[in-house]
Amino acid sequence: MQTLQQLGLDCHSVSGKGYRLSTPLELLERGAILAAMPLLGRSLVSEIELPSEIDSSNRYLMAKVSQRLKHGHVCIAERQTAGRGRRGRPWLSPFARNIYMSFYWRFEMTPDVLSGLALAIAVGVIRALKKLEIEDVGLKWPNDILWHGRKLAGILLEMQGESAGPYHVVIGVGLNVDMGNDKSSIEIDQPWVDLHHIATQPISRNKIAGVLLAELLLVAEQFQHSGLPPFLDEWLAADVYAGKSVIVQQAGGETTGYARGIDSRGALLLETDTGMRQFHSGEVSLRLQYQ
Repeated sequence: MQTLQQLGLDCHSVSGKGYRLSTPLELLERGAILAAMPLLGRSLVSEIELPSEIDSSNRYLMAKVSQRLKHGHVCIAERQTAGRGRRGRPWLSPFARNIYMSFYWRFEMTPDVLSGLALAIAVGVIRALKKLEIEDVGLKWPNDILWHGRKLAGILLEMQGESAGPYHVVIGVGLNVDMGNDKSSIEIDQPWVDLHHIATQPISRNKIAGVLLAELLLVAEQFQHSGLPPFLDEWLAADVYAGKSVIVQQAGGETTGYARGIDSRGALLLETDTGMRQFHSGEVSLRLQYQ
């Protein structure tokens, strides 16, 4: 396994208390990623691409949908020059520091069922982190993975298809592993954390990629047969806003109430003064009423 330390490059990072050694920059390797995956997970991989630099792993695969990609066509980039999160927000993507992973899947289902996919994928991320011995991870509707209130990972789904299906879906996950000394991290507009700061010991980035990829592919496989219901209990157990006073922001204004989990299709349930309301992700934003 070759690291950038072996190439003579500096590998220091900045912590809240000054400089300290960070983990060496570990380049992604197909064999090491597959070795970290259980047999069932590996069986769902059709191709793994590991570009050194691209604009966006999601955009890269979406551009290839017309080439008749197979289930489980994976792209994990070392660096993204135009990484994106939900609602078009930029996703900071320093070289060989984090996981920028996307994969393709074809779903034979209607849009109302498919709307719960991002929440099922979030459960897959939680499962992977638990296997990596990362505890105290929670979920914020619809697609944020948090550790003690700070963002650890995010999910971005993009799709093509007709109203009745099938849908060609690219599922993207960005996971903070070790932000290193990337000074642009000060531009992130919300509290964040990486695995380097919370893991009890260093974890190989190839192992992280393999464990995460296996769980996500298994989720996609199950979701195409059963939808969101098999993942509901795990999602609700990890919901960090459950029972809290929240504000739902939309283009047309704000709605306040108490978060009451999600329904079987992934819609947010909000208890308001006028009764229970449902909100679907789209251009909706959720935040606590009292910070």
